Parts: sequence; structure tokens; C-alpha cells
Amino acid sequence: MKPINRRGFLAASALAGPLAEFAASQTAPPAGAPAPADPEVTRILARYVVAARREDVPAAVRKEGTRTLLNWVGCAVGGSRHETLDAAIGALGPFSGPAQATVLGRKERLDALHAALMNGISSHIFDFDDTHPRTIVHPAGPVVSALLAFSEYRPVSGADFLHALILGVEVECRIANSVYPEHYDIGWHITGTVGPFGAAAAVGKLLGLSETQMAWALGLAAVQPVGLREMFGSMTKSFHAGRAAQNGFTAALLASRNFTSSVQGIEALRGWARVVSTAHKFGEITNGLGDHFEISTNTYKPFPCGIVIHPAIDACLQLRAQPGLDPRQVERVELRVNPLVLELTGKKTPQSGLDGKFSVYHAVAAALAFGRVGEPQFSDQTVRDPAVIALRERVTAVVDPAIAQDQVRVAIILKDGSRLEKSIEHAVGSEKNPMTDAQLEAKFSGLAEGILTPDRARKLMDLCWSIEKLPQASQVAVGAAG
Repeated sequence: MKPINRRGFLAASALAGPLAEFAASQTAPPAGAPAPADPEVTRILARYVVAARREDVPAAVRKEGTRTLLNWVGCAVGGSRHETLDAAIGALGPFSGPAQATVLGRKERLDALHAALMNGISSHIFDFDDTHPRTIVHPAGPVVSALLAFSEYRPVSGADFLHALILGVEVECRIANSVYPEHYDIGWHITGTVGPFGAAAAVGKLLGLSETQMAWALGLAAVQPVGLREMFGSMTKSFHAGRAAQNGFTAALLASRNFTSSVQGIEALRGWARVVSTAHKFGEITNGLGDHFEISTNTYKPFPCGIVIHPAIDACLQLRAQPGLDPRQVERVELRVNPLVLELTGKKTPQSGLDGKFSVYHAVAAALAFGRVGEPQFSDQTVRDPAVIALRERVTAVVDPAIAQDQVRVAIILKDGSRLEKSIEHAVGSEKNPMTDAQLEAKFSGLAEGILTPDRARKLMDLCWSIEKLPQASQVAVGAAG
């Protein structure tokens, strides 16, 4: 096989056969002719991951990988003391095997598979983790949770760790691209369903799987999708990210011992894509492998809630900052939003903090009431605050298909009849208005407050930024122990 380089993996001669079939499949056959075979998507993807070289990954892509790591570590530490994780460790901790890996932000050490589960849960509790804008997958939760636990089980250099992270995100996001939005629309939580593929590919890369073993690992991941959108607003949503990490990790381990699977787990007639989605676009998985990287578009949340609410929060915070605006004088708030806003976050009467993360009405009320939106604004106490409830009841939202996901139109009408308006074209934290490194560090520090000392938080951030230079990636886990 020819070396893979940035000019494109798909140019590699080893792929000539599968790709020729794929090209043929994109042209309608003559009337009466048999339908062409689907491309060997699983094998193509496996071959890419196995052959990919870290020196072929551009510096800008590697930098985004470090930003993804930093953001994930902050989120995992921040969620580590939440009652969700207390319950999960209390229930499953007694069944853990040897103390192999760290639960970030806590004193417990569990076996690597259970640590991957717990860190995945912790990183997603606040809904503050990274988001792939095209599919709203949260890429790091499944991938990094599995990788970091593995790095404590078996020594891994920081450079190899970062490369595996980038590849894992690539695999899960490309698979997500192939079925979004139809897969999401029928009720699957896409982070939990594509996450096992990313975790399997990432851990499998570090295990040195062969092409066939990697295809088996992807096949094993295909049979372990997890996550229903019905669970949004409950503890189970964060379980999806954790279980995806654990499932993908398991898939890679099994494949490394020649535990067989279909090598067409993604594309087969009764494979993953056709079973879990009403549509599938296999070219989204294979086209341009090595030419561009999905992690390059990864985004990071400035607010701990559903990303589709962020434009409304951004607008309301800017209006709230205007001199003389007293939230007690607000008569009503009118929102014009993207259709996904009410589909995903249309809860008018949330009953808990987790529930409030999926209520655009609560988020807007909190932004106006407090002039800031952090985790305290999504506590049970705040969601049930009579003053916040009264303001929330004065918020209305109208869907406008012409408004993009990172846009919003907000009008605040005061009791004296005056009107304040704000339009957001690209919300802070979106792909076109990304958070800076400094903003990511401020977010990290806020999440770590009360869990790690400021000095330890600073050292942990430095470890994340310098991951490529670390002799052992596990230094990050050790630095995040509670």
C-alpha cells in the first residue's frame, strides 16, 4: 500500500477496486440492469485508519485536536461531582475490576472499561461538551473517554494519543454525516449511535489492529448503538456518551483477540446504516479521506445547554448588558428561531436543572434575570425560582425556516411599550464565531473551580496543550485525579 498523505487517502492504489465500485454506484444503471453493489465502506474506513500516519495530519488539525482535548477534560472534571456520577459509580463501582484508570475529578479508580463509561458520563452531564456543527454529534465524549482510560491501561505517547483522537473523531463524524438528519429525526441520539465507531477506531489504532481486525471492530461497534432522544433532560442522556465510549473500547479489545464480526457492518443490507436510518449516503464516509478532517469544524460551547439555544442566549445577554434594562420591566420576549430550536429545546415548563437545558424559554429567562448563563443558571433551584418562572412564561418563540441554526431574532418589549431588538448572525461558539483559546481556558477554570485548586487546573491545562510532547498521555489523567 502506498503511504497516505494529505493529497488524499482515496488516491491510494489499494483502494482502486472498492472506489471503482463506489464511483459506478453513483451512476444510475440502465433500465432493467441489476443495481450496482454498495462500496465496501467498512473495509475502506478500516484500511484508512490502519494506514493513516500522524505526520500527514496538518498542524492546524492537530491544534484543533488539542482544543478538543482541553474542552473535554474541563467538562469531565466539571461534571465529576454531580449526583448523576455519584449514582453511576455507586451502582456500578462495586462490579469494577482492577483499579486501572482514573475517574477525572474524583478519588475513585476503576477498571479501564468502567472508567471510560464514567468519564463519558461526566463529560456530558452539563451538556457543555464539543459539538460537530453539521450533525450535532458531541465527538470527544465517546472517543477521548475511551482513549484516556486505555492510556492508563497501556502506555501511549502523547503524539500517538492525539493522532488516535483525530482519527476517532473522523470516523464517527463521517458516519454521522452519512445518516444525518434522517437518523436523528426518527429519534436516535446520534452521539450514542456513532460514538462506538469513533471509540473503536481510536483504541483500535493504538492497539495496532490489522485491516481485518479494524473492520471487525467497526462491525462490533455497529451492533452497539445506544441513545434515544426521548431521554433528553434526564441522567440517561449523559449515559449515552459514556456507554458509547465503553462499547467502542470493548469492540476494539475483542477484535484485537480475533473476535470476528461482519466486515460490512456499516453498509450491508441489514447492517447499521440501513437499520438505524431511513437514508444513507455512503460517499460521506469515504470521499476525501485524508484530504480534510472533520475535527477542523469542531465547536465548543460557551453555555452549558443545547447548542441550538446559544444564539438566543447570546442575543439576550447582549440586550441585558444595555444600561437601564431591568428584567422586572420586561412585558414579553419574542423569539424567531430555527426549526430545530423548538424541536430540541421546546420544553415550556422544565422541572429540573437537566430539563432546563432543553428549554429555550428557561435559557432566555435566566439570561435576562442573571445577566450570565453558566451551570448555576441550570440548577434545580434556578429552574424552580418563581421570578425565573414568571419571566419564562413571558417568552414566546416562532419558527422561521429562513433562520440558520446559529442565528436568532429577539425582541424584548418593556412594560412602558419600548422595544429592544437584537439579531445574531453567528452565535458565539459557532463555527464562524469560535471560542478563542483564552475563552476555552476561562471555561475550563470555571468548570474546575471547587474541584481542583487553581494551580492544579493551570497545570492540567498545560498538559492538554502540550499533549503531543508528553511521553505518556496518561499524565493528563493523573493530573485530573480528584
